[in-house]
Amino acid sequence: MDEIITERSESVLRVQLNRPLKRNAMTSRMYATLTDVFNNAAKDEHTRVVLWHGAGDSFSAGNDIEDFLENPPGPGDSPQARLMNAFMDFDKPLIAAVHGAAIGGGTTMLTHCDFVYAGESGEVSNAFHQSCCSAGIWIELVYSGEDRAYPCGGVDLVGVCRSMPSGRRSWDLSRRSCPIRT
Repeated sequence: MDEIITERSESVLRVQLNRPLKRNAMTSRMYATLTDVFNNAAKDEHTRVVLWHGAGDSFSAGNDIEDFLENPPGPGDSPQARLMNAFMDFDKPLIAAVHGAAIGGGTTMLTHCDFVYAGESGEVSNAFHQSCCSAGIWIELVYSGEDRAYPCGGVDLVGVCRSMPSGRRSWDLSRRSCPIRT
């Protein structure tokens, strides 16, 4: 079974993480494949937008621990670093559809998207913060610099990330199904 599936529909390239039994945990090979997919899509004049999602009940559980221990990223060049560079160089809209968990590296990858849509089951978590929160609240925390989580139900629309003149990105958030409660 292919761990990364791509499908084109006119000018939209759909990219699916396809390890549903492992909650789409990322292997070194998956990082390398995604790097090639995004670099090729960046050069392809027929690709106007990329829609990215996970198979099964999760977006991504982050790194596959077994693979990560067998192939740890070293300083400098690594499959993970090459993917992050591909994200930084990607100048077309990148849309993520999140359902279920986005954990660790799965969460980190979302910060490189221009638009993140989360279903009611969308939850994000990372190794640096012990709490788990809805995807919309997490995006707000990342971009506000706050270190707290808000109790919240599901989020329908997470946010739109816009490039600013300074080169930084800014998120406009819209929470339709859960107001922030502190």
